[in-house]
Amino acid sequence: MNGKSDTDHDACGMSVAIDVVGGKWKLHLMWALGAGPQRFGEIRRLLQGVSEKVLAENLRQLESSGVVHREVFPEIPPRVEYSLTPIGHELAAALRPLEEWGDKHRVELLGNLASVG
Repeated sequence: MNGKSDTDHDACGMSVAIDVVGGKWKLHLMWALGAGPQRFGEIRRLLQGVSEKVLAENLRQLESSGVVHREVFPEIPPRVEYSLTPIGHELAAALRPLEEWGDKHRVELLGNLASVG
């Protein structure tokens, strides 16, 4: 053992990025918020199949990573909007080529996945 904990090591950039957006819903959340600020219910409608609990958990994780901003408006009832922070916009821009790649190869990849299963 080198005396260092896992948190002491210098993670590669890819590992850091995957830690932020990993999981089933975070990339979808980045896409939804890339269109502009959204309320919780709007996000839930865009991401069909996500539970309220999982959505709230993923939003909190993205907020703690500094990628998502949560703003509470002092109204009755309170209105809450989620939006991308500046580094969130930068991350969304970095993810666009991945989305374009998926769109370009969608038919081939889905066909390959179907033949494996």
